[in-house]
Amino acid sequence: MKHFLIIVNSFKDANLRLTGEIKSYIEERGGSCIYYISNGEDEDAAAPKPEQIPEETQGVIVLGGDGTLIRAADHMMQSGLPLIGVNLGTLGYLCELEENSVFWALDQLMDNQYIIEQRMMLVGCGIRGGEREASKIAFNDVVIHRTGSLSIVNLILSVNGRYLNTFHADGIIISTPTGSTGYNMSAGGPIVDPKASVILITPINAHNLSTRSIVIGDEDEVVVEIGRRRSQKDETVEVSFDGDNAVKLKVGDQFVIRKAEKTTQILKLRNESFLEILRRKMETYG
Repeated sequence: MKHFLIIVNSFKDANLRLTGEIKSYIEERGGSCIYYISNGEDEDAAAPKPEQIPEETQGVIVLGGDGTLIRAADHMMQSGLPLIGVNLGTLGYLCELEENSVFWALDQLMDNQYIIEQRMMLVGCGIRGGEREASKIAFNDVVIHRTGSLSIVNLILSVNGRYLNTFHADGIIISTPTGSTGYNMSAGGPIVDPKASVILITPINAHNLSTRSIVIGDEDEVVVEIGRRRSQKDETVEVSFDGDNAVKLKVGDQFVIRKAEKTTQILKLRNESFLEILRRKMETYG
């Protein structure tokens, strides 16, 4: 691997210091490298457009944190290019590298000492009045959550066309295995090896004492219907894809989530298992 694209969060790499050092190092070893600046906030500016990426590009180095990597993965899926994250933030469960291991990693990549993991993604779309809307992709999770007043919402959950449960909660998280260490974990959901083939369903602040997270197969289809809770008011919810608000729903609307046909490719260099990485991150950041 000799030809690279760097996607850098401009807030995490001040004055593009590390970006410049990486670019120079790659070029000194006979490779090529361009960089794209992401401001870390604008969804539409998270990654370059396909026509901006040189044809010879073989891999993508993402400088920032988990959020930068997630947004890049969402936008780079169609390119089929593998990504590796460099954590310049705090915890960074998804980023394999820290700043002090970047140049070792470049040597490994340029000597073709790597493997590529296929990570599943989710695709979701709203249904209003029986009509399906445009689909969107999520690398980490799809979150359906309340808006406006501090009141719970009723979310009626079906799997493969069969009723499963009604959650009285602030919302619900539908997560990939990769996303299990994100919002899902914060909400008390299980941590899952990112190579697993499952979909995780975790309620947010559920008002049912017996409510627990549910793990289903990756071929299952999840439908969430917005149920009525109070006759005098119609509740509304928002649907977020990897943290970006994209869709608003009201009582009677449905949202369908399933595994996406395409995957995201993640570059792996170390021979560590997922559990070893998890332990190292927890020891480092407590």
